[in-house]
Amino acid sequence: MKYGFIGAGNMAGAIIKGMTVGGGGFDGSDIYVYNRSRGKSEALEKVCGINVCDSSAEVIEASDVLVLAVKPNVLPEAVPPVKELIIKKSPLVISIAAGKTIEYLEELISNEVPIVRVMPNINAKVGCSTSAYCASASVSDEQKKTVEALFSTVGSITEIPEKLFSIHGVIGGAAPAFAYLYIDALARAAVKAGMPKPQALELTAQTVLGSAKMVLESGEHPWALIDQVCSPGGTTIEGVCSLEASGFESALHKAFDAVYNKDKKL
Repeated sequence: MKYGFIGAGNMAGAIIKGMTVGGGGFDGSDIYVYNRSRGKSEALEKVCGINVCDSSAEVIEASDVLVLAVKPNVLPEAVPPVKELIIKKSPLVISIAAGKTIEYLEELISNEVPIVRVMPNINAKVGCSTSAYCASASVSDEQKKTVEALFSTVGSITEIPEKLFSIHGVIGGAAPAFAYLYIDALARAAVKAGMPKPQALELTAQTVLGSAKMVLESGEHPWALIDQVCSPGGTTIEGVCSLEASGFESALHKAFDAVYNKDKKL
């Protein structure tokens, strides 16, 4: 099977590296890439052994699976010139453009072409993306397995109803930035208390990593875990109460709503 990418930005690059040098088991010679800035494609060629193409049409001609890895605002200009070629070849089309629904993609291309919408996140760069996908009615179970095999090379991949996609856009797409912000803020507080920043960042990030693992593997509710850490009259409960009093949860809800509403507008 041959895989084509139109666009070679950060996300496409992370996926291609996960497929090849990341141990995904894909051969770079089966991957065809076109990007308006040829330098990005050539960089992937050196690392992953992919085929650099001179046009979107060349990618489509070569591909059984076509990944549209361009920004949402670029889709309306990138797809129409090659629309008829996509319809003729009828590859499995995968879009990773935020906010663009299956209905929109079918109107842009055709409802007879199998289309899948995927939302990965930036943690794909280290093989830990939290990706979700939904598919058009013309996508077969076998094609869904192809999507899962491709995106499992850069983390987890889960099928969800499209009506939940904007929610995933927050917790799976934008929330890594929230986590980075939390890690940096806590590390800076440690610096204020006297710890060197590199050490503070490492310890904070490892704590967040371990806490996430605890939630996923213990089967316990986060508040039950909080109760286990908070000894009566102890130090941790003072910090938890301070966060609550300062509107920690309310601030997160407002951030969620801001991203969710923006995604709906796209």
